[in-house]
Amino acid sequence: MNDVQKFLIGAVVILGILVAIALPPSMDFYFGKKNQLVTNEKLLPGITSENNSKTSQDVQSRNISQHEQSNTELGGIYKNLENSVVQITSTVTETRSNIIINGNPLEQQSSRLGSGFVYDNEGHIITNNHVVAGVSNVDVTLSNGDAFNAKVVGTDEFNDIAVLQITDDYSNDSITPIPFTDSSQVKVGDQVIAIGNPFGLSNTMTTGIVSQIGRLLPNQESGFSIPNIIQTDAAINPGNSGGPLLDSSGNLIGMNTAIESKVGEFSGVGFAIPSNNIKKVVPVLIEKGEYPHPWLGISGTTLTPKLSEKLNLPKNFRGALINAVIKDGPADKAGIKDALFNSNREIASADIVVSIDGMPVKRIDDLIAYVSENKSVGDKILLQIYRDGKVIDIDLELSKRPTNSK
Repeated sequence: MNDVQKFLIGAVVILGILVAIALPPSMDFYFGKKNQLVTNEKLLPGITSENNSKTSQDVQSRNISQHEQSNTELGGIYKNLENSVVQITSTVTETRSNIIINGNPLEQQSSRLGSGFVYDNEGHIITNNHVVAGVSNVDVTLSNGDAFNAKVVGTDEFNDIAVLQITDDYSNDSITPIPFTDSSQVKVGDQVIAIGNPFGLSNTMTTGIVSQIGRLLPNQESGFSIPNIIQTDAAINPGNSGGPLLDSSGNLIGMNTAIESKVGEFSGVGFAIPSNNIKKVVPVLIEKGEYPHPWLGISGTTLTPKLSEKLNLPKNFRGALINAVIKDGPADKAGIKDALFNSNREIASADIVVSIDGMPVKRIDDLIAYVSENKSVGDKILLQIYRDGKVIDIDLELSKRPTNSK
């Protein structure tokens, strides 16, 4: 190796040492900076980790405060209405035809439990008709355990509403009527409260929301449907029938009356009769003992796209299809026709109601609800009927709905 090669090798070694000395501090700074930037990018601009922790604590505190406030409001509503919700006990006689004693079926008495609420300062209690069906006297028990006799003064099987009158002296107890509110203003998603006596557990409160409005609830006992039903997911179980469904201010928006369930217990779908129905019916029940329902004398169904197609109607044609007309009823007298069926028992042609008093009818629900809410026995209505490709006007006078008509 000559002197020149030795010189070059030495120069390379020295240069390597200088680079090794110079680069690490610079690289350490760069990666350190990079790591710091990545950490900061996880935070909101201008918020350090200490500030972020404080913000999280503030949010948590605010949520806890709101929860406590909500619980306080619910507790206040419950306390205000504690003496407004009652338990109703009726004694019924049941006949067991499978047990024969001395040639006669065995008869035995059993208790039936339900709920109710105070209507006014005169001792009137509202409950479901099915809670007191078949009896004339019941026991009404307040939340403090005081019990009173009450008589049934009026029933409406079609709306499943009954009115009781306390017959004992209740002057030593402070019972408070529940304030009503306009059920037509109820919206899906509104918070609701149910108070009642599920399984005999007195004055139980549950909460939920309005799941849907304007439901049509079939009444198998009467053969007619109850319109404008409120659907809720607030827990309702056997024993809740007749209890109040309240808004978030403690005002009555409905009366709990039924559940949809395959097991006989609450499955997330409950139904309540709207307060507007109750306000309309109850004063008449107190005065007369019964409520006369206006009656069309028809049975029908909502026109579906499949039905429209079979009847060669325009796509999305809407209306209430008339299946059958009750003989000598208002519709029959006005000239409305039964549906015609082909050999396969499929509808071949039918009268279709498209409006009532100028209001569009898109579902059978619309027809039933309009008559129930706006009309009385003896009133006249104007129906527009689609028949054989034409729309005709038919005037009709409503009569009283017959009892136990199917």
